[in-house]
Amino acid sequence: MGKKLSAEAEESFYEAILALQDIGECRAFFNDVCTVNELLSMSQRFEVAKMLKDKRTYQEITECTGASTATISRVNRSLNYGNDGYHIIFQRLEGKEKDD
Repeated sequence: MGKKLSAEAEESFYEAILALQDIGECRAFFNDVCTVNELLSMSQRFEVAKMLKDKRTYQEITECTGASTATISRVNRSLNYGNDGYHIIFQRLEGKEKDD
C-alpha cells in the first residue's frame, strides 16, 4: 500500500467506523486505532469547531481548549471552505438533541 492509502483501504476504514453501534464501541475502536495524542488532537479540533460555530473568539477558544491559533485557523478554514463534514455532524447532533 505504501505511503498513500489506497481508495479501497480508505473506504474499508470508513465502513468499519459506520459499523460501530455506540460510544463504547467507538471508544474501543479509536483507542485501538489511534495514539493518545491523535485522539486528543481530533477531540480538540472538534471542540474548536463547536466554539467557532458558536461565534467564540480565538482568544476564548485558546483559553478553553489550549489550541494554537494555527489549529483554530485550520479548523475555521475547514468550516468555511471544507467538505461540510463538520456541518453534517452539527446538524445531526442538533436533530438528536431535539428528539431527546
